[in-house]
Amino acid sequence: MAGEAAILLPPRDPTGARRTTSGGIALQDSLLADPKGAPIPGQDVIRVMIVDDHAVVRSGLAAFLLAFDDLTCVGEATGCADAVEKCRTLKPDVVLMDLVMPDVDGAEATRRIKEIAPSVQVIALTSYKEDDLVQGALKAGALSYLLKNVSADELAGAIRAAYAGRPTLAPEAAEVLIKAATGGPAQEEGLTSRELEILALMVSGESNPDIAEKLVVSRSTVKFHVSNILMKLGAATRTEAVAIALQRGLVG
Repeated sequence: MAGEAAILLPPRDPTGARRTTSGGIALQDSLLADPKGAPIPGQDVIRVMIVDDHAVVRSGLAAFLLAFDDLTCVGEATGCADAVEKCRTLKPDVVLMDLVMPDVDGAEATRRIKEIAPSVQVIALTSYKEDDLVQGALKAGALSYLLKNVSADELAGAIRAAYAGRPTLAPEAAEVLIKAATGGPAQEEGLTSRELEILALMVSGESNPDIAEKLVVSRSTVKFHVSNILMKLGAATRTEAVAIALQRGLVG
């Protein structure tokens, strides 16, 4: 997997347009350098599957994908069982997952997909921003969490980022993760200098193998430090740790 630094989308102003600042979440300029997430020349076509119980949403998303040369819709699913079966046969790279469906919710569908196809990246795409939905989806294995009012360019950029292993969080989702973390007993002052060094590399998008190579340590050592970082920050996932680091300004 490539980098895993979270892209935090800026919130919208009252007119519906995205603001260039976070209104409380400290965003690095590098994370917003290419808000449209333009395709990389010569890169592979990304295979996308849509999971939503509403036909009009599926057809709209399928039409949206046609506008981008590097994205293609390989299939649609109406629910959990359908999604799991089609993941086996269609082998998508990225799944756009609705969270509220009548049979089984999107978090459980995500968990089952990750069990049978760990390499598939799941983007939770929903109209809801409740705390339990955000946390449930990410804990189930979703890489990114977006609301359905996301722009076409932002969604295309999030799909490309997911294909590269980089999460994208709507501001509302980032706030949920930060609130959950800061509500616990963990404090950032407990991080050692080595853990802060590794946290900075996590924020910059480095994977564990990349970090091990840069610091000339074993991968197991890096994994140990990353686990400590998550514990001390009260973070359940790597994505959450990165969001907390950015919000608290823990890294330069």
